[in-house]
Amino acid sequence: MASSDRQAELERVHAKIRRCNNCGLCQAALHYVPGEGPADAQVVFVGEAPGAEEDRQGRPFVGPSGSLLSDLLALAGLRREEVFITSVLKCRPPGNRDPVSAELEACREHLDAQLAVIQPKVVCTLGRISAGALLGTPFSITREHGRPRRIGGRLYVPLYHPAAALHQQRLAPVLEADMRKLRDLLAKELKAR
Repeated sequence: MASSDRQAELERVHAKIRRCNNCGLCQAALHYVPGEGPADAQVVFVGEAPGAEEDRQGRPFVGPSGSLLSDLLALAGLRREEVFITSVLKCRPPGNRDPVSAELEACREHLDAQLAVIQPKVVCTLGRISAGALLGTPFSITREHGRPRRIGGRLYVPLYHPAAALHQQRLAPVLEADMRKLRDLLAKELKAR
């Protein structure tokens, strides 16, 4: 699919997201947060759900976690403009609570549609909830972070969520090390395909 066709198709997916009322989270949300980045991105980062600042701006990872994510992307040899960034949920859960399974299930079709259009070679999950949604629950991010696995020809890399490193300083060097490993992994993965 041509890049312009892919972009148009992704915009159709995002328009559908902005009309969604599958789980009711949209009733309290200020904005839907579909995600952003190029429709032909080779790497996609998937978080859990929008936070307060993301809900205010309608953009993913723009709060403190987003600032840290931008720094971490540089460690992986990436720029924010070249990756697609989204979340499993497209609306903020009240009080930033963890999503419930019904909400994750209701929003999953949107994430699947995005991945089908973008067709990334690598998907990096950010946090245990994102990893569990894409790789199966229960999921232990403590045990599995930084350990890639291939599913259906696509490489999935579970990583700690940047917010975890903000709240628990001991995780910052772990996440930084995982991002450096990701840089080496991407050099091989993106070259090989």
